Amino acid sequence: MKYKHSDKLNERAYCTAKKMAGLGKSIGVETSESPCGALLIDAGIESHGSPEAGRLFSEACLGGTASVRIDMMNLGNISIPSVFVTVNEPVRGCMAAQYAGWTIKSENDSSYFAMGSGPARALYGAEDIFRDIGCTERADVAVIALETRKFPPDGALGYIAESCGVKTENLAVLMAPTASITGCVQVAARIVETGLHKLHELGFSIKNVTAGYGSAPIAPVASSDGAAIGWTNDGILYGGTAWYTVNCEDDDIKRILPELPAEASRDYGTPFYDLLRRYDWDFYKIDPLLFSPAVVYISSAKSGNTYRAGAINAALLEKEWFGSV
Repeated sequence: MKYKHSDKLNERAYCTAKKMAGLGKSIGVETSESPCGALLIDAGIESHGSPEAGRLFSEACLGGTASVRIDMMNLGNISIPSVFVTVNEPVRGCMAAQYAGWTIKSENDSSYFAMGSGPARALYGAEDIFRDIGCTERADVAVIALETRKFPPDGALGYIAESCGVKTENLAVLMAPTASITGCVQVAARIVETGLHKLHELGFSIKNVTAGYGSAPIAPVASSDGAAIGWTNDGILYGGTAWYTVNCEDDDIKRILPELPAEASRDYGTPFYDLLRRYDWDFYKIDPLLFSPAVVYISSAKSGNTYRAGAINAALLEKEWFGSV
């Protein structure tokens, strides 16, 4: 493929998007072209999606900086499908690409709204976080991922392409609702990104993070997107583990360690869906300390010391997902 060995996030992700399109129905994906020429890859709206679609969706979101593997893991008394993520460029891959920080709206359709993730964000570069991390880029192609149940109208696609400085025919859009196989996989694959964002919010210099690893259970597909948002987030908050290799002093690690895992939050212990209902579906009312893996390891390449915080809460997930403890 033309961009396979490129150093640009969007060019590498575009190869993955084209691979998904080529595999098509064999991985539960349907591909179409919008009236304005954008490549639309439906991985769970009208198509049924698949674990492989979710895996490739996740790798595209990470801009070719990571590998995503699906396996089984033990969680309390059960064995459950899980993702294992290895990120070689954590800041670029997780924060400049995978993080869902771009609000997508359509000037011509006020009913359309979606949160955008993927390397197109590095082309857009207008989110506040880019002032801290840099990592913007320019490319001829753009890849955006939308957690949505609706196909984006041309007004939204035009806005994305113009914001990224690319032609609409060079825009690839990956789509899947949360309550789908693809959606459940790609949320679980945000395990490293979730902890990295928490580190950033705690004032840790994430430019010192040289590698990231993570594992998280893949939630069962829920009956609605609202419930799925709860279940998939709980997989990370109560069942996810992230490990970071850093190049900094031990004191910098010790300073933030107590607040790093999800259990540091006042909202810890309540299923995420219940929190959303308690706070009238306003994410910003939820304690920001909650958004982190259940367990976090930080290994200092300077001292050779490794620090751990948090614990897996298998009982909460077993009760929520399977109705028993």
